[in-house]
Amino acid sequence: MNVIHTENVTKRFGSFTALQGVDLEVKQGEVYGFIGPNGAGKSTTLRILLGILQRSSGKATIFGKDVWKEAVAIHQRIAYVPGDIQLWENLTGGEVIDVFLQLHGNMNRKKRDDYIQRFQLDPTKKCGTYSKGNRQKVALVAALASDADLYIFDEPTSGLDPLMERTFQEAVEELKQKGKTVLLSSHILSEVEQLCDRIGIIKDGEIIETGTLEELRHLTRTNLVIKTRDPIADLHDWTGVYEAEENGGEWTFQVDQKQMATVMEALSRYQIIKLESIPPTLEDLFIRHYENQQR
Repeated sequence: MNVIHTENVTKRFGSFTALQGVDLEVKQGEVYGFIGPNGAGKSTTLRILLGILQRSSGKATIFGKDVWKEAVAIHQRIAYVPGDIQLWENLTGGEVIDVFLQLHGNMNRKKRDDYIQRFQLDPTKKCGTYSKGNRQKVALVAALASDADLYIFDEPTSGLDPLMERTFQEAVEELKQKGKTVLLSSHILSEVEQLCDRIGIIKDGEIIETGTLEELRHLTRTNLVIKTRDPIADLHDWTGVYEAEENGGEWTFQVDQKQMATVMEALSRYQIIKLESIPPTLEDLFIRHYENQQR
């Protein structure tokens, strides 16, 4: 079952087209990573899903309801953390969290206090004194302490230190175990790689690739370190081999997935005595994909 479904969604601001035929499907119980460079259309897509912006054309639903016409009913079942947090400066962090939870209609003080402790937030300080990281914590606690069916996070760990990033990741894992659905927009690729079941890459307002991390690995190369008994003289000239460097008889290089079998067969003739394979990361995938697109 799809919790989020968009079909050929476009958004125009005058003569500028921000989104061009965006198709997005997020299934119930999955963590979906939404990645792309600044200006790619991530935030515009999220604002359309939240009913903040009206799409120019296409179809967009959450829980089977139209995101524009039935926004109020949808918001009763979702929690949202924006990328740029603005809070009431004269209220304390705890008061802001309580306002959001009461608006959501499901105040659970034990859950609230647990997340405040986990994120090491002082709820007695006024929001006007908070750093960016502490403002982020207020929004995260308010979202995570609510009993929503869908959680939408837009750059949720911006301003957090590595320890708090880890706390957030643990919280998302717990949501997943409870069968909740999460849409995570992030530029921290290691975060997306660790948490997400599927990934969508958006560029210039278009979804250019979507799938599981394993399904998307065809876009990148595997990193290899190899040492052979017999010297290899011309590895950098082999088809499918890139960025080959030799140091003391040991080669480090990258291989296209589709050429892996051919390259390994050829290497075996040189009597391999050391072989290390490092799987490509999402960052490798991301950079490689954009290089291909630019070409």
